[in-house]
Amino acid sequence: MPVADRRHAIDVADRLRTTGHDSPDLLAAALLHDAAKGRRMRLWHRVAGVLLERLAPGLLRWLAAADPASWRHPFWLYLHHGPMSAELAARAGCTPATARLIRGVAGGEHEARLLRALTAADDAS
Repeated sequence: MPVADRRHAIDVADRLRTTGHDSPDLLAAALLHDAAKGRRMRLWHRVAGVLLERLAPGLLRWLAAADPASWRHPFWLYLHHGPMSAELAARAGCTPATARLIRGVAGGEHEARLLRALTAADDAS
């Protein structure tokens, strides 16, 4: 992961810990939730992704290309990095609960509360 992504992951985990969250699954999800973005996403892709997601989501989906050789692939990563990061985490040995949190789905009310906390901490940075 690029340095900025590692810093962001640590900030998200720290934000969770400061607000009283100590679930190992949640903290692991905080550290790994953007792992699939990798080095292909430059700052301008991220900024454009955030702006397009808010102002023109259809255009963002149109720009996204699954082909890794395409200049449009970073927009696909922006849209699909959650499930991809969850798969990487699962393959690396993380728990199914951690993978679900990264994917953005909850297995019950407890995980739903953890997911809301993760989303809030991620959105705050």
